[in-house]
Amino acid sequence: MSRSVLLREGLAALMVLAGSAVPAAAQVPAAAPACQGPPSKVWINIAVSEVRSGEGLVAVTLYSDDQGRFLAHHGSLYTGRFPAHQGTTQTCIYVPHPGVYAVAAYHDENGNQKLDRGVTGLPTEGFGFSNNPSTFFGIPAFGSVRLNVPKPNLGTTIKLRYP
Repeated sequence: MSRSVLLREGLAALMVLAGSAVPAAAQVPAAAPACQGPPSKVWINIAVSEVRSGEGLVAVTLYSDDQGRFLAHHGSLYTGRFPAHQGTTQTCIYVPHPGVYAVAAYHDENGNQKLDRGVTGLPTEGFGFSNNPSTFFGIPAFGSVRLNVPKPNLGTTIKLRYP
């Protein structure tokens, strides 16, 4: 064998060992180590913005594409809790598989792991939803918070609103 053939075959073997032989489109990016939830091959990077302080936690709750389970007691697939950072809190949660989901977030300022409400039942802590629908007239329609997650590593922003 000629030297160039040996060199080419050696380089090809190194590329296979290093994973370079797999086209970039076929490679699935690795999830951030800070992703929470039952691990899967699909995740969402969520920037929760307008966080007014670094106190407490930011809770991000994932719901299936089921209007009857959205915001219902025990209706979520998973809730991840992350240390709050004033301004924007970066989060990452796994989703079971590509599909349509809804996401709700709130700033749990006192860290009691629930969305606090006043005597009228309205939230006293900041909250928001996927797609940032208006909450001026109350809880948004389910259709306005549906988020398509067709592949891993989707990024989205949820803007918190405080009462």
